[in-house]
Amino acid sequence: MAEEANKQEYWRWPESTWINPDIDWKKGKIITAGVDVGSVSSQAVIMVDGELFAYGNTRTGSDSPDSARKALSIAFGETDLKVEHIDYCIGTGYGRVNVPMAQRTITEIACHARGANFMYGPEVRTVMDMGGQDCKAINCDDRGKVLNFMMNDKCAAGTGRGMEVFADLISVPVWEIGSRSFEIEKEPPMISSTCVVFAKTEVVGLLEQGMPDNEIMAAYCSAMAHRIMELLNRLGVKEKFVITGGIAKNDGVVRRLEKELGISTAEKAWHKPEYSAYPFETQIAGALGAALFSYALLDRGKAKSVRKA
Repeated sequence: MAEEANKQEYWRWPESTWINPDIDWKKGKIITAGVDVGSVSSQAVIMVDGELFAYGNTRTGSDSPDSARKALSIAFGETDLKVEHIDYCIGTGYGRVNVPMAQRTITEIACHARGANFMYGPEVRTVMDMGGQDCKAINCDDRGKVLNFMMNDKCAAGTGRGMEVFADLISVPVWEIGSRSFEIEKEPPMISSTCVVFAKTEVVGLLEQGMPDNEIMAAYCSAMAHRIMELLNRLGVKEKFVITGGIAKNDGVVRRLEKELGISTAEKAWHKPEYSAYPFETQIAGALGAALFSYALLDRGKAKSVRKA
């Protein structure tokens, strides 16, 4: 029984998908897609006439083209929509040059800003993308255009992959870490190391000293929040402030970051009333931005449809 427990993949977060029940894609004039192949996760977003139709969110595998295909397949779901029905597709993320169905690529910086603008509204001025291998702080205007940005210059200790490594180390599902980090009597000193390897060593030492798991989680979440705050302070935070990426789902990091910054993040996405009841997925911002850029290029006549059927 203990051996089976050791085989559990505590890092494995729930994948997600959604299809808009209010849109019939067959009636759409322009169908666009954005595919974001990141270092840890891959997303695909499909839009019909500039409105959100579907998305898929999955783990990035060892092959970027296959990860892109898988994300898009998950987004298609049980619909009869196929790649050949898409008018235009843009790839983004670390693996953007290896998205086989994409007609062009755009950086994840631009796509996250544009996607956050659509999700949270034109009031957004600072976007913090907490990705798998890096964090990106972005200032943008009311159209989601990037004005300035900064990326972390440390290793993955302050990113999604670092949190996954931490989850496996302490044998706690990654999605439970945020809430459990508040089940403590007082805040412990934060983990000091900025390197995943050294952070692991530090955590092992704390476990050997008998420090409660929840306190170790609090120490790790606090350290991540502090590193992200340093990046945001270098860029300059302008409200409305929002967070995208997988770590945005970790309240242990987000709430501690809010406390250090002295401001709150946007509580929910989808500023348009018609989206208010739809599921909120912080990881799709990049793919969403790419799909929006695809639509804009076609709508303005700067690109031609490649639809085959």
